[in-house]
Amino acid sequence: MYVPRQQRMLDQYLQEIGQIPLLTPEEEVELARRIKQGDQEALHKLTRANLRFVVSVAKKYQGQGLTLADLINEGNYGLIKAAQRFDETRGFKFISYAVWWIRQAILQALAEQSRVVRLPLNRIGTISKIRKTSAKLAQIHERQPNIEELAEEL
Repeated sequence: MYVPRQQRMLDQYLQEIGQIPLLTPEEEVELARRIKQGDQEALHKLTRANLRFVVSVAKKYQGQGLTLADLINEGNYGLIKAAQRFDETRGFKFISYAVWWIRQAILQALAEQSRVVRLPLNRIGTISKIRKTSAKLAQIHERQPNIEELAEEL
């Protein structure tokens, strides 16, 4: 059976990152300290250990205009930015901090690359909220909501 090259590469990537061991919270703190001192190897180790999480976040955004591989790639940029900015002294786990950066990178890529007309990210968020609210009201009332109902719910 023929499997497209891009799918084979993605499968291989997923298999490879599945082999990377997770870090303990203590290791995360130590790596964050080293990253602040400019240690590129520490940056590499911290980001590699969290690549699986990027995949899980990226999967939630499938079907919105970019391939899974592109979503993962953008999420990885967010992960690197999070690793560079992480402040270990605040007592949070790295991944709790990184999830925001990962989502931001993915949402930014979707906003810029998946539409014919580019919309600002805040407008895309507003449109998404309206669509979700409309779907919720449609399910409750078993009909499409009117503008007044939508405005009241929002």
